[in-house]
Amino acid sequence: MNTTPRRRPLHGAEPEEAERLGLAALLPPPPVPGLDPDREMLLKEALLHKADFPEPRGSLAPRASRPHARRRLVLRVMAPAAACALAIGGIVAENLVDTPGHQAPAAPGDDAARAPEAAGLLDRIALAAAAQRQPAVRADQYVYVESKVAYAAQSAAGGSLALAPVHTRQVWLSADGSRPGLLREEGRPDTPLGADDAPVYALDGPGATPRPTTLSKGPSISDPTHQYVASLPTDPVALLELVRGETRGQGWSPGSDPDQRAFAAIGDLLAETWAPPQVSAALYKAAAKIPGVTVVRSATDATGREGIAVARTTHGRQTQWVFDRSTYAFLGERTVLTEAGEAGPAGTVVGTSAVLAKAAADRAGEVPAGHG
Repeated sequence: MNTTPRRRPLHGAEPEEAERLGLAALLPPPPVPGLDPDREMLLKEALLHKADFPEPRGSLAPRASRPHARRRLVLRVMAPAAACALAIGGIVAENLVDTPGHQAPAAPGDDAARAPEAAGLLDRIALAAAAQRQPAVRADQYVYVESKVAYAAQSAAGGSLALAPVHTRQVWLSADGSRPGLLREEGRPDTPLGADDAPVYALDGPGATPRPTTLSKGPSISDPTHQYVASLPTDPVALLELVRGETRGQGWSPGSDPDQRAFAAIGDLLAETWAPPQVSAALYKAAAKIPGVTVVRSATDATGREGIAVARTTHGRQTQWVFDRSTYAFLGERTVLTEAGEAGPAGTVVGTSAVLAKAAADRAGEVPAGHG
C-alpha cells in the first residue's frame, strides 16, 4: 500500500503536467553549492556596506566599492614611497622634474629643499667612484692629467668677460713631490711646476695663471701631491674638517665664503689629481655635507658632453661639477654667472673644462701610452 500522500494538482495545470510536477515534488531538493571563501567575503562586505558597518579585516572587495579604504591605501603607500625617494638619492625627484609640465625654476632660498637631492646624487656618484679600479702610481712617477679648458678674461678697456677658445691643457705632477712637474698649454711656453730651482711656479686651480712661488712647505689641499691625496682620510666628516682647516689660508681670500672655498678645493682635487677610488668617494661624500650644494639637471663640459651637475652658488657665480648621467664619471667643471652685472648677463659661462685622461707617466712631458 502506498502511504505517500498525493499532492493536489496545481491550479490551471494540465493533467500530465500536474502529474510531472507532483512526481518532482516527491524527490529530495537538489543540493545548493557552497560559496568559495573569497566570494563569501565579497557578499558579506556588500551586506555590511549597505548596513554601514565597518568592513572586516583582510577585505578582498574591489577598490571602487571601498571609497574609505582607498584613502587609507594612499597614505600607506605614499609614506614608504617618500622614504624611498630620499634613500635612492633624489633620482625619483629628478625624473619627476624632467617630466614635461613639472619643470620649474628654483625659487630663492630653495637650497634647503633641494639639499637631499644633491646629497643623494653625490652618494650615488661616490658609490660609482669607489667601484672603479685604478692602478697604483709609484712614488717615482708622475700623475698625468689632460683636459680641454677655456676661461674668460676682461679686456683692458673693461666690459663683459669674454670666454677664450677651448684649448688643450696637459699637466705632469710628481707623485711624491720630489721632482719638478710640468704644465703645457696650447699657445704658451711650458711651465715648470714645483721645482727647487728658481723660477718656479704653482697653480691655484685648473684655470689659474701659474704664479711664482718659493720652496714648498709641504703638500697640502691647495698644493697636493699624489701621495698626499692618497693619504687623505676616507671618513667624509674628518675629510671635510681637514679641507675647511687648510682652505682658511694658502692663497684663498680671507673674506671669501668658507663653504665655497671648501667646495672649490674639493673640485680642484677631483679635476687635477688622480685620487684613489676610496678617497674620491670620500671627497664626494664630504661635498654632500657642504651647505648650499644643489643639482643642475643639464650641464655641458668644455667639449660639449652633456650631463648632470652638482653645483654651488656664491656672489653671483655658480660652480658646477658635471657628471655622466649613466656612469657618474666626472666630466669637468663649469662656472656660470647667476646674476647680471659688469661681467655679463646671467647665464654667461666664464669658465669651463673637460677631463680627457688621467694616467701615470714615467717622465714629465711624456704622454702615457694610449693617451697621445
